Amino acid sequence: MTAIEDTVLKLDPEEARRVRQERLERIGRWVLPLAIMVLAIWLWDRICVWNEIPQYILPRPGVVLQTLHDDAGLLFSSLLVTLRITFLSLLLAVIGGVGLAVLFAQSKWVEMSFFPFAIVLQVTPIVAIFPLINIYINNQTTKLLLCAWIVAFFPILSNTTLGLNSVDRNLRDLFKLNGATRWQQLRYLRLPAAMPYFLGGLKIAGGLSLIGAVVAEFVAGAQGQSSGLASRIIEAGYRLNAPRLFAALILISLTGILIFLVLSLVSHLILRRWHESALKQER
Repeated sequence: MTAIEDTVLKLDPEEARRVRQERLERIGRWVLPLAIMVLAIWLWDRICVWNEIPQYILPRPGVVLQTLHDDAGLLFSSLLVTLRITFLSLLLAVIGGVGLAVLFAQSKWVEMSFFPFAIVLQVTPIVAIFPLINIYINNQTTKLLLCAWIVAFFPILSNTTLGLNSVDRNLRDLFKLNGATRWQQLRYLRLPAAMPYFLGGLKIAGGLSLIGAVVAEFVAGAQGQSSGLASRIIEAGYRLNAPRLFAALILISLTGILIFLVLSLVSHLILRRWHESALKQER
């Protein structure tokens, strides 16, 4: 008898049922998505075989994996270009979003003056803004970086501003009663309280920065050996090279998943010892 089974027997039936349910959920959280993914790949392969679909229309998964291996040098060099734009734009979004959110929290007049402009940037499609960027900026990297930054900026600004303004009013009054300055309130009360909101916005902005980088490459039509994955997709589409197109799409998807997982881990590590959302996950 294992130690876990011995512990379960000592519990009352309701508690034992809850422990078993939690254990099944932990296993299912990984097994079910993997099983569905394997089934989807198998169906993809079978559909190609049953319907005798040409490779240039829908390649089989094995062909895509082989292309990913054969074209690894080209695809991964393009991935590095896309990642550089992604992370630089995310870094600028964090600096600009947090900095502006702090200004908004310190002055309602500043927030009322500039927040509408941030909303305008958010709701205007990047493909509509890019022609203006293309006119005023000559450097290709700067164009891509600016487009990706516009997409990633608003979630961090909005979430951080919400967090800074969501501080408990009683705690704020307590700080005032003890003579804390506005910057002391910001450092010891409002910034820690806004951390979960900021990290939530960061997870959203991480994916959006990758999307922004890819979309920017599409609308910019960047070509050449130093271009990103979006350019490889465009090139493969023109040449009817569907295996390379699918391989590039898989790389983009896996990169987005990896970015989300890394940022989720960072959020958990920061919040796990003190915030309720992370403490619940530890139970």
